[in-house]
Amino acid sequence: MSFDAYIPGATAVGVAYKDGVVLGAERRITLANYVISKKGRKVFRMTDNVGAVCAGMVADMQNLVKEVGVYSKLKELEAKRQLSAAAVAKLTSVIMFERRFSPLLTQVILGGVDQKPKVWVLDPLGSLITDEYASVGTGAEMATGVLEAGYAPGLSEKEARELTVSSIKASIARDTMSGNGIDILTLDRQGFREESISA
Repeated sequence: MSFDAYIPGATAVGVAYKDGVVLGAERRITLANYVISKKGRKVFRMTDNVGAVCAGMVADMQNLVKEVGVYSKLKELEAKRQLSAAAVAKLTSVIMFERRFSPLLTQVILGGVDQKPKVWVLDPLGSLITDEYASVGTGAEMATGVLEAGYAPGLSEKEARELTVSSIKASIARDTMSGNGIDILTLDRQGFREESISA
């Protein structure tokens, strides 16, 4: 059996809309052909103005969220102001790159709002790519097809949420490593809103 068979699967999606960002992920946690949990949480509040979703090792992501949170607070105390979402994304990239010889086995989508909403995608080595929408994980191919067909600049929050949910549902239908419901995190200048959906 190849090493790839031991990497957990998942589907995580991020969509920027007119006023904010919608992040979503399904709940199934797998290892090879074994379902470890049907209630895994892959959606995180990283800082006060940045949310995150992941595909891969959830434990690595949990540690990354804690580390970024601590360094962000230290930087904010130094600068006496809140870090921008772009600065948090860059900090996350640097932390992941520093761990390149023993990488965090997780793919990450960050979402935040500075002048305008943005989504950032990071691989385990910290490569940082900015986009309007993104998907990662074993179900990313199915999710990306739905995202590309449905995305348009200036989506409303409702449209972005519906697109996120339908893209994850498409991957759940075809990817055996994705399933058991969807967690959604919406972020705008008013703050975070969370919800869970049966799927």
